Amino acid sequence: MGQTAHQYLIFETAAGFCGIAWSERGITRFQLPTKSTDATERLLLRRQPGAEPTQPPPAVAEAVREVKRYFEGNETDFSGFELDLEEQDAFFKEIYAATRKIAWGQTTTYGALAKALGAGPEVARDVGQAMAKNPVALIIPCHRVLAAGGKVGGFSAPGGALAKLRMLELEGVHVGPPEQAQQSLGF
Repeated sequence: MGQTAHQYLIFETAAGFCGIAWSERGITRFQLPTKSTDATERLLLRRQPGAEPTQPPPAVAEAVREVKRYFEGNETDFSGFELDLEEQDAFFKEIYAATRKIAWGQTTTYGALAKALGAGPEVARDVGQAMAKNPVALIIPCHRVLAAGGKVGGFSAPGGALAKLRMLELEGVHVGPPEQAQQSLGF
């Protein structure tokens, strides 16, 4: 079996520079925004070594347009883009397929996603590991998967949990303690 050729593109969005890599089967990697093209390229190539920079085919160019729209705060849906997840574990592929069904502005928890896959709460940790290893964050919307109790949980992308919060806020989702209401003392 021969090595699959991968290409990539670094591009600018309202949130910074993103990177996307693909094979002839689909998108293989996505790099969330960093502050520079060099940082984005370095992070992308660490996960997709040997990829060559080039202009994307039409389907990938459309994904790039949608990513730009996303970071401008426009509702997007990445569920129709072809992905190449051949390097991923079979169970992780199931988790990713379920995660792709979480719509804009919606969230779920690691435990609820495990339950949706027909597994018990002990699988929530596996869901968390899959999210941490997500090769195409945003396109597989792992930022929409929260810890128990609706807490943010971890996020392995640049900026960590703060980046996750910003992405959710773009979608109109507020995560965190409820805002304290002003109390009247009544006199």
